[in-house]
Amino acid sequence: MQGNQAIAEGAIYAGARFYAGYPITPSSEIAEECSKKLPKLGGVYIQMEDEIASIAAVIGASLAGAKSFTATSGPGFSLMQENLGLAVMGEVPCVVVDVQRAGPSTGLATRPAQSDIMQIRWGRHGDQSVIALCPASVRECFTLTVTAFNFAERYRVPVVLMPDEIVGHMRENVEVPAPGELEVVDRKRPSGSPADYKPFKADEDGVAPLAAYGGEYVFHVSSSMHGLDGYSNNDPANAAWRVRQLHEKIDRHRDEIVLTKSFDTDDMDVLLVTLGATTRSGRAAAIEARRQGVRAGVLQLQTVWPFPDREVAELGRRAKMVVVPEMNYSGQVAGEVRKAVGPDMDLRRVNRYNGTIITPQDILAVMLGAR
Repeated sequence: MQGNQAIAEGAIYAGARFYAGYPITPSSEIAEECSKKLPKLGGVYIQMEDEIASIAAVIGASLAGAKSFTATSGPGFSLMQENLGLAVMGEVPCVVVDVQRAGPSTGLATRPAQSDIMQIRWGRHGDQSVIALCPASVRECFTLTVTAFNFAERYRVPVVLMPDEIVGHMRENVEVPAPGELEVVDRKRPSGSPADYKPFKADEDGVAPLAAYGGEYVFHVSSSMHGLDGYSNNDPANAAWRVRQLHEKIDRHRDEIVLTKSFDTDDMDVLLVTLGATTRSGRAAAIEARRQGVRAGVLQLQTVWPFPDREVAELGRRAKMVVVPEMNYSGQVAGEVRKAVGPDMDLRRVNRYNGTIITPQDILAVMLGAR
């Protein structure tokens, strides 16, 4: 199965029944799969006129009760930022897949990159938080898509799935989980009187139940600062509560949201911090480094936002050197790693930004170059 196909299959497994999108390389196979499969399942596929309309339709479908998603790449993701801000403010569960490609602007439309990392976190204006997951294999394209929907539904947030083009287009054998093998989460629904329903009144877990438009619960969702009832409220105390609540519902569940994998880190001297396709090159480099007498381990970031700073710091304390390979110029992940491991760590960057993959040899050259 191809990575993009696995994303579509994972969304369907998670219960997604609405897709609105606009074709863009290298994500178009996701739309193609959904166009063929969703109607057969009683779902809806719509090709919209652009990415702005796509994310708007996804938000509307979610508020009407459907698990909904879209897929795009860098230029389209840029166009979605304003309405993603609406989804954050309105606490609308949905999934956006950004199959990363080389930029800026149109850039190299068919080539890989990992340069949307900071846009995914900070692309929307205002004080807000976001969850973002990054697969490194075709199976993870499937499983992390299911996880993305689970997080979106459980915490009432938009979730970004951020494979790079290499992972989106690679093909691997995948054993698709049987129905029920992976947990599938549905959003909390209100159970009280419709007259008393407050769409932003959180339960003890920090998340408010969400009714569906078109039913007996009549409620308001606004992009403006609003109170428990969803209607505009400009009181400073209300604004402070609202912004804090948007952050805290993610912060308080941080340990459930942050997902990592580690390989050969028990006895390491060198820690590689990887994500997406660089995980595969990083693991190969670590194996070769051990053959050459350098004990290297790998920490794979499956969750990129919230950033796994504690996990990086904990493993970083055991290492003498940290190496961060990523397909961008500025070291977007390396900057976060530096914050976690401190200024005294020997931190080395491996950057590639010409639309080609970072190889194990590239990583070894940086890791072993100063021995």
